[in-house]
Amino acid sequence: MQELVLNQPVSTARSELVREAAQADARREFEERLAECGPLAYRVARGVLRNTADAEDVAQEALLRAYKGFERLRDRSRFRGWLVRISFRLALDRLRSAKRREQRDTLWSHPAHLPAPANAEDIAASNQFQSHLERALEELPEKLRLVLLLSAMDGYTIEEIAATVGVPIGTVKSRIFIARKKLAEKLRCHANSIKMR
Repeated sequence: MQELVLNQPVSTARSELVREAAQADARREFEERLAECGPLAYRVARGVLRNTADAEDVAQEALLRAYKGFERLRDRSRFRGWLVRISFRLALDRLRSAKRREQRDTLWSHPAHLPAPANAEDIAASNQFQSHLERALEELPEKLRLVLLLSAMDGYTIEEIAATVGVPIGTVKSRIFIARKKLAEKLRCHANSIKMR
């Protein structure tokens, strides 16, 4: 009976040591992958938000979420794509909430103020076209927007995007083609609406 009592705490202590060792290994692996892919979270957020401070906040939150969920990640070789998706979604959430807040503030401060119709020269000189471009990008489906931003940002190659997102190269090519085509259509519609004014 005494042997059972003595052996039980030892086996519990061993299982705790094994668990702690596994956690330490996971932490080390996360740190290695983070050193490899950490700056990518910032670059993705910066590509979506176009604001350094917000991009830094989003990147930190993405890295924190990745750290918390790292043990649940089944295929750790897909860490890079997983981190990109976390950062991309958080950046989109931040962008949407900022736009809602901006719209609300604008309506409260100038409820009756409507901008005068602009001609082509005014649009080229102002930020209206830029805001329309951003709106057109937001309207693209997430999977198309992600590959378009990655290809336009820092000059990622098709192969790098495929490895990051975790889809075949042909899929990346078709998504970029479709995204560019849809974006061109949206911008063409905007240009036509300006000509009709």
